[in-house]
Amino acid sequence: GYAPEEQLEKSALISERYRGIRPAPGYPACPDHSEKETLFTLLSAEKNIGTTLTESCAMTPAATISGWYFAHPEAKYFNTGKILQDQVESLAQRKGLDLAIMTRWLTPILNS
Repeated sequence: GYAPEEQLEKSALISERYRGIRPAPGYPACPDHSEKETLFTLLSAEKNIGTTLTESCAMTPAATISGWYFAHPEAKYFNTGKILQDQVESLAQRKGLDLAIMTRWLTPILNS
């Protein structure tokens, strides 16, 4: 947990009874797997801990986890829902990615 008074057993951690949220790229609140690349770059993950990303953004070693960690006690998980093609185009432009690549990453949430 984050709070000094949080002394959680493993089962409580697995049940997510800690304060805050821990969304991760590729999950409903952060559906864009390519954000793992951003996270790994910001943290110099390969240099600092030796973990790498595959072409499909799978992490190695397999036991590796990553995410955005928010300790605020009122933080709640959310789902981004479906998005439209213009949103994919906007994100591709802002990230400097090819539209086809961005579309591939966001296909599961694309409202076609």
